[in-house]
Amino acid sequence: MAQPDNASLRSACEADLAALSDLCFRSKAVWGYDAAFMEACRAELTLAPRDLLESNVQVVESGGRIVGVVQVAVTGRESSLEKLFVAPEALRAGAGRKLFAWAVETARKRGARSLAIESDPGAADFYRRMGARDAGLAPSGSIPGRWLPLLKLDL
Repeated sequence: MAQPDNASLRSACEADLAALSDLCFRSKAVWGYDAAFMEACRAELTLAPRDLLESNVQVVESGGRIVGVVQVAVTGRESSLEKLFVAPEALRAGAGRKLFAWAVETARKRGARSLAIESDPGAADFYRRMGARDAGLAPSGSIPGRWLPLLKLDL
């Protein structure tokens, strides 16, 4: 696996969507969720053509392979991190930091003043290390009755 400095960012395209959805699913599974939980999350982890039109989606490649994806949506002065997933085999190599930095810069350039992050509990510490602060809880979009850490980053 190449070091983060050798990884490159590019915009996602429609031909990437199936592979990106699979990457999101595999990345979510690293937290040890059972098969039923993962299936309940599948729709929320899937990227569709409309995501490319309604938000900004970027991928990071290393060694000619996609190893991560990020999706950020901006509405006025607010932005939200819709997805940030790194392939399990590429964790802790800097791809997540590179994608997060891109999301922050993109939100700033589009005029957002804050970035909201509804995080998997296992990933919340990563966002805290990136400077986000706890801002409450958000309901899961996949699992009724489940609450997720809500973090915010001032831009």
